[in-house]
Amino acid sequence: MMTFRLSRSLLLLSTLAATVLAGAGQSASAADAGFKRWIANFEDTAADAGIGRSTYRAAFAGIDEPDPDVIQKAQFQPEFQDTIWDYLDNRVNEVSADEGAARRQQLKPWLDRIEKRFGVDRDILLAIWSMESDYGRVLQRTDVVRSVPRSLATLAYMDPKRGKYARAQLIAALKMLQEGDVSVKGLTGSWAGAMGHTQFIPTSYRLYQADMDGNGHADIWTSVPDALATSANLLRKNGWQTGKTWGYEVVLPSADAASLRGKSMSLSVWAKRGFARATGGRFAAPNDRATLVLPAGTNGPAFLMTKNFYVIKAYNNADKYALAVGHLADMIAGGAPFVQDWPRGYKPLTMAERYEVQKHLTSQGLYDGKIDGKIGSTSKSAIMAYQRSVGVDADGNASKALLDIMRRR
Repeated sequence: MMTFRLSRSLLLLSTLAATVLAGAGQSASAADAGFKRWIANFEDTAADAGIGRSTYRAAFAGIDEPDPDVIQKAQFQPEFQDTIWDYLDNRVNEVSADEGAARRQQLKPWLDRIEKRFGVDRDILLAIWSMESDYGRVLQRTDVVRSVPRSLATLAYMDPKRGKYARAQLIAALKMLQEGDVSVKGLTGSWAGAMGHTQFIPTSYRLYQADMDGNGHADIWTSVPDALATSANLLRKNGWQTGKTWGYEVVLPSADAASLRGKSMSLSVWAKRGFARATGGRFAAPNDRATLVLPAGTNGPAFLMTKNFYVIKAYNNADKYALAVGHLADMIAGGAPFVQDWPRGYKPLTMAERYEVQKHLTSQGLYDGKIDGKIGSTSKSAIMAYQRSVGVDADGNASKALLDIMRRR
């Protein structure tokens, strides 16, 4: 039943998208009449939710057709699903950690105040900033940042799967405008309505907003202190334990120990069962409870996750996201990579070597994306095309073996 509904939604979205994209070059007078009717009709819904008509009309002034980029992004199905090591390699590396450490020094006075006020570790906040907007760089990209009212109205109108979400977020965004939190021009975000340095959706912004710089507004778009404080407030309100870690990489005492995956008990009990920190030393708070997590089974790193790991998931409910935030935070603070490697089956590259791979693919006319060292779907497709051209197994992996071939040619 769920499969049928999803397929029908995607079919409808694709049909509507084709209509809009086909007319993208038309004049405003020929813009999508159905979308304009939707905006006109939703005004009454917004009014019932307490939105003044002047606020509503200001938010949609000049908007008379759906955002075709939002439609395309809503339909996008990646050719490759990231393994957990690909996901982490693209986000937790020497470049992101070094920049986090530099920002740590640069923002020290603000981070001191945020830690004191909210009790949330500064390195966790810096890691979230990196994960969400690449330390704010994403906010400068015109291909990413767009009008939040237009994006959410597009989703509400054209995407049955996300319609309920989009309508709720649109009402919240309009309340932000009405309450003076942001101007119409400043109300920008991603295609799904995530906003600012730390990518809050409107409902979450209204719940957790924090004015750290004291100007009377929680400006998560242009004030880094406000953005980091708002993230800290979210974590605090979801139960962050001050002074505690998010978890530990551990060594399994035996292969049979994997049967305890998902079990929760105190760290002292885990220690008695033979679980030890991969880096050596004792568990800092032996009475704290922790859960055994094996993201890649018994052949990859094993972790005992404490409460703060699950608090991070209040930000994004994916284990790999919370693991990336925790690990990057540790590296920003001067920590090392995990002791146990992932079961990749190949030797990975440094970020500098990944840049080299992308530059080589570009020179061969196989890649026209950004040279950023991040091996995503586009890079993997280009790697596979290159591998086929030189007669090796087209696995799409950015490996030492691949780079060696490139350097020899």
